[in-house]
Amino acid sequence: MALTPARTMPGVLELLPLDQIAFQRMLDVIRRNYERFGFLPVETPVIEYSDVLLTKTGGETERQVYFVQSTGALEQGERPDLALRFDLTVPLARYVAEHEHDLSFPFRRYQMQRVYRGERAQRGRFREFYQCDIDVIGKDNLSVRYDAELPAVIYSVFRELNIGGFTIQLNNRKLMRGYFESLGVTDPEQQTLVLREVDKLDKRGADYVRETLTGEAFGLSADAAQKILDFVQVRSTSLADALSKLDALGPGPEAMEQGRSELKEVLELIHAFGVPETHYALNLSIARGLDYYTGTVYETTLNDHPQIGSICSGGRYENLAGQYTKSHLPGVGISIGLTRLYWQLRDAGLIGTARSTVDVLVTQMDAAQLPAYLAVASELRAAGIATEVVLDGGKLGKQFKYADRAGIRFVIVLGEDEIAKGVVTVKDLRREDQFEVARTELIKTLRVELAQAEISN
Repeated sequence: MALTPARTMPGVLELLPLDQIAFQRMLDVIRRNYERFGFLPVETPVIEYSDVLLTKTGGETERQVYFVQSTGALEQGERPDLALRFDLTVPLARYVAEHEHDLSFPFRRYQMQRVYRGERAQRGRFREFYQCDIDVIGKDNLSVRYDAELPAVIYSVFRELNIGGFTIQLNNRKLMRGYFESLGVTDPEQQTLVLREVDKLDKRGADYVRETLTGEAFGLSADAAQKILDFVQVRSTSLADALSKLDALGPGPEAMEQGRSELKEVLELIHAFGVPETHYALNLSIARGLDYYTGTVYETTLNDHPQIGSICSGGRYENLAGQYTKSHLPGVGISIGLTRLYWQLRDAGLIGTARSTVDVLVTQMDAAQLPAYLAVASELRAAGIATEVVLDGGKLGKQFKYADRAGIRFVIVLGEDEIAKGVVTVKDLRREDQFEVARTELIKTLRVELAQAEISN
């Protein structure tokens, strides 16, 4: 019988245990900070009805959706159109509309789950990946002040992840649409198309965007295209600089004035939330590709690794849930694409493998003493120290080698001599030394050693 080759489809990330631990610890940091700011966890199904999922996403997104074909037994022989979720925001809108009368508003949720997109398989792009989202949903209205809170959460997350300098870049779609309107681009659909092209500026360059805007599809004058390019290349270096550059844009239509006012308030409140001015900035090229964003938009980049691109993005949406309910449920959200971020940070050498979740390995010197080894392990576990016991024996050197490969730093040896003296031998594989400690002092000593090991990591 021929063997089936063991393989995975392109575009998925499958990690070895110590890398998975490093990934999991990033998840833990994100979760801890989300909860620290008062966000509550939810989960939604990976499969949604496609008509629910694709209500307001744009054709380009729809082409990336995985549709589900089921041959299993469904209710009453039903064969509904199903699809895998491509993000967590649209399912959130459905969730809030469905559970509206059971939720407290403003509804503050975080969600950390896998999503699926039919991306072209290439280095650093994934078809299955984790998103870690926070959103605030209001009932009838939602203050723009919440738009300023989310960057404070993201600052807290990335500061604890300790991945180097980063900048949270902000813009406002109302400001952009209002500016386009002042140049004669008044049709909302054409504005959306211009927004999508502008969002390609950093990837494709100014010449590409200019050529597209003045081409047949858009038909803008060279002067209008150049003014748009000048507008979207505005950046700030401090809060005062950002406010000054917003004022320097000059007067404009109502949408532009509203967007400018919102953006100035958000920038000032981010400072009040305690985010240093070095970690956020104005960037008028930020547009975000999805159609449902209506106001503030965000992208976060690493200062020393701009080639990685955005590591966190999101924005304000006024009427996303309007496809599912007559209630007005505006919201603002931001998302960390953790799978891509982890892969890129590892690829850039900014993070490595983690130590094992197992703190201690109890070796086996004599099978007859197995009850004694199990007793030691039980005591350590009761004290909160994760402990593994070698159950099948073997040469001691082989047991040490196993611990080293598994990333277990501390190994306990309990032979006849140690039992007779009431001590255990603790070997530190990282420092390549060992010491004896009284059995009664083992827990206390290991706690100290583990605390020091945590600091050194």
